[in-house]
Amino acid sequence: MDRVSRRTRVLTNHLIGPPPETLLAANPCLNYSPPELSEPSEFDPKAMRSLLDAHNLQQRDWLFGLLIQSPLFNPRTAAGKVFVSPDYNQSMQQQREMTMKRITYLLDRGVFHGWLTEKGPEAEMRKFAFFEVIGIYDHSLAVKLGVHFFLWGGAIQFFGTKRHHDKWLRDTENYAIKGCFAMSELGHGSNVRGIETVTTYDKNTGEFVISTPCESAQKYWIGGAANHATHTIVFSQLNINGSNQGVHAFIAQIRDADGNVCPDIRIADCGHKIGLNGVDNGRIWFDNVRIPRENLLNSVADVSLDGQYLSSIKDPDQRFAAFLAPLTSGRVTISVSAIYSSKISLAIAIRYALTRRAFSLTPNGPEVLLLDYPSHQRRLLPLLAKTYAMSFAANYLKEIYVKRTPESNKTIHVVSSAFKATLTWHNMRTLQECREACGGQGLKTENRVGHMKAEYDVQSTFEGDNNVLMQQVSKALLAEYIAVQKKNKPFKGLGLEHMNGAHPVIPSQLTSSTLGSSQFQMDAFCLRERDLLNRFSMEVSQHQKHGQSKEHAFILSYQLAEDLGRAFSDRAILQTFLDAEATIPDVFGKLRSMYALICLEEEAAFLRYGYLSMENAAAIRKEVTKLCSELRPHALALVSSFGIPDAFLSPIAFNWIDSNSWSSTQH
Repeated sequence: MDRVSRRTRVLTNHLIGPPPETLLAANPCLNYSPPELSEPSEFDPKAMRSLLDAHNLQQRDWLFGLLIQSPLFNPRTAAGKVFVSPDYNQSMQQQREMTMKRITYLLDRGVFHGWLTEKGPEAEMRKFAFFEVIGIYDHSLAVKLGVHFFLWGGAIQFFGTKRHHDKWLRDTENYAIKGCFAMSELGHGSNVRGIETVTTYDKNTGEFVISTPCESAQKYWIGGAANHATHTIVFSQLNINGSNQGVHAFIAQIRDADGNVCPDIRIADCGHKIGLNGVDNGRIWFDNVRIPRENLLNSVADVSLDGQYLSSIKDPDQRFAAFLAPLTSGRVTISVSAIYSSKISLAIAIRYALTRRAFSLTPNGPEVLLLDYPSHQRRLLPLLAKTYAMSFAANYLKEIYVKRTPESNKTIHVVSSAFKATLTWHNMRTLQECREACGGQGLKTENRVGHMKAEYDVQSTFEGDNNVLMQQVSKALLAEYIAVQKKNKPFKGLGLEHMNGAHPVIPSQLTSSTLGSSQFQMDAFCLRERDLLNRFSMEVSQHQKHGQSKEHAFILSYQLAEDLGRAFSDRAILQTFLDAEATIPDVFGKLRSMYALICLEEEAAFLRYGYLSMENAAAIRKEVTKLCSELRPHALALVSSFGIPDAFLSPIAFNWIDSNSWSSTQH
């Protein structure tokens, strides 16, 4: 056929069209169908929620209702449903003032009763439950409260003695004073020991004198300082008679009752941030500020009236460690908060994927639900399994924290450091994947997921940079390893008892039944942790033999330190899942296997150090895909089990067609 004839035929086909039997039928308009109509549950989501939330369910639901019913929490209606979330179109200053108004509303309704004045695990768990509900609504509100109660209030509880408790705790709980926590400086964040603020003692007047000697010593990122705080805990080097006694904590007033900045105090705003603009972060300079001697928080050390330094802890390293106790509660609340953030984003993205369709498999066939695509399952369901696993880990962390003893403080420090890093990294990855999985709708602030990325990004940094925390975990494990070697005693504590047994062996060929075995999964995780701890010890030792100091040897071994920290965290999380599994439905076996196998697949260490062969890695990849299809029918029930009320999700989690209709724009 010549060129002219061929072009004539093409044009004719365009004008006349194909034969009738191949014509595509016009698709009818899309209609929203609630996923509950087509996604039956094989278990009771309410019973599952009781396992996930673990405590104070009635109090949580009471507080959810309290937030929904007040106009202060910005309720709005979409497709006949009420949703609550902050108005992020407000200016930074408006958001800050709304945060304080919401705190006043909660205070007046008794939400904070007993947060600092009641003791015992029951009171602490109730406080955690309320704090988690508040965080589900707004991270700024939770952070503002966390600084006041957990950091300022926690410092007085932990560092102070009866005189401080009597004077400050009830006024803090009632918001008669507003506290903040001045630890970070422009020049020092994670390295608290290096802070440059200096405090001296004037024995002629019986006062401490706090000074900011240089610009890098200005207190920075101090939540509450820019607008509202009246008092602060100041972390400072204590210089007594020319001798530096290290970092200590002091109470200083920075504003009077009318909100005026006190003499010899300078305060500046940190300015607009990528998120958390409802928190008034500020900077503080101290120009020889005088405070009473009694304002030294003296549970660890004191200074006598005549200027003598007194401490029952003679070792400066142990004394410094004692001063970091309040950060443990911060790491606990951050870890839990990260998992609730992941739950919100997964509930929204999975509900959307159960009603949103895209592309047909046949010319006139129905479009396919997003979650029926294996690729979409692969994006969301492993993250769902990880979130379940980390929910149990977060509950375990809360439990050991509220039951803490002096003997358990080391374990709490190590576990909270590992979980804070692992859970917040997981949250940021989950938020990003859920944002993408929601397509363009994920970019709308009202749909929460995209905006939450900016709100929660800071969790990787505050209360300890995640990478630094993981190195602290590895340091603690190495110290335990060396101590066991020296004493020639078995491992006890930190979950390292598996090191006392035989070396786990991975089968050369992994079948589906082996991959689903909890014994195999735990063996693989223990093998990695055990081997990496041995390797890490050997590498640090080799560097020291070549003349490096212990600290420099550790720095040079950072890659193994990071791998070991993740191995410890992953194994500890899996253990909490196994501990919970005895009381849970069969679907949890699949979730636990998904968690374990996705860790095996994604963590390069399993291939890097030869724990898995290429063939076994391929078998694991295939099994993960199979588990995705097996978990798919349970997806709705699993996110419903999070127990997050509809009002705290977003319009695209429900009738996203009606919520975007023309009529919705007329309200």
